Amino acid sequence: MKPINDRVIVKPAAAESKTKGGIIIPDTAKEKPQKGKVIAVGPGKDDIKMTVKKGDTVLYGKYAGQELNHDGDDYLIMREDDILVIL
Repeated sequence: MKPINDRVIVKPAAAESKTKGGIIIPDTAKEKPQKGKVIAVGPGKDDIKMTVKKGDTVLYGKYAGQELNHDGDDYLIMREDDILVIL
């Protein structure tokens, strides 16, 4: 997969299954993760270079990106603007 323009492909982190106190969270109560690893980065748009690079761990908005299932794995395709911070 190779994104175009200012698009980024992110593999979301797994949802937490346990709280810090040790309580197990059921599948119905798990929240959608807002953290993931950048898998691929487009070339940029209108002579603006991309800030993120392949391998970065990023935080993004709760409803950011378009979900995609490719070869059995879940990914998000989003604009670089949807990424809030690089960890």
